[in-house]
Amino acid sequence: METLLHLLNTVYPLSEALQEHLMGLLKVKQLVKKEFLLKGGHTCRNISFIRQGLLHCYHLVNDIKQTSWFMQTGDVVISVKSFYSQTPGYEYIQALEETEVYYISYNELQHIYTTFPEFNFIGRGLTERYYTLCDERTHVLRNFDAVGRYKWFVRNFPDLILPVPARYIASFLGIKEETLSRIRSRYSFS
Repeated sequence: METLLHLLNTVYPLSEALQEHLMGLLKVKQLVKKEFLLKGGHTCRNISFIRQGLLHCYHLVNDIKQTSWFMQTGDVVISVKSFYSQTPGYEYIQALEETEVYYISYNELQHIYTTFPEFNFIGRGLTERYYTLCDERTHVLRNFDAVGRYKWFVRNFPDLILPVPARYIASFLGIKEETLSRIRSRYSFS
């Protein structure tokens, strides 16, 4: 839990009372490889923090997985639309390796926002951080060619190159797996 508290403190200082409240509230879930944290058609009821592991977020288009994002150790995890609206969503979140998460429910988070107003700064800070990443990815997908997209991926997510299957990286970058294979064989971006 120290890693999570450290992350939150980097966004905005936590009071001692808030830290104690979180320590008493957080629950732990272990996921084995290929186990789902969330399935499409279900409501995302929890916000999670990855203590250790790697998750793959995707949705299905004609029964084909379209990768939305990868979440790894130190990341906060939700299905955005489903979590904030508390309605069934379309995203699947699945473990790519053994993963351990800490989590709290949507209602518990709302209670924290009300009881500990400083946590609103943390929520806003994390939302800004992830929204910026999402905006950057959208810019890359719209404006870069396949080589540029992969170069961006290598620069920003070097620790995902080996553990994530190529088909998921290609899907994340909006290119075909064959194209990714050709790029990898022709260029070195280390």
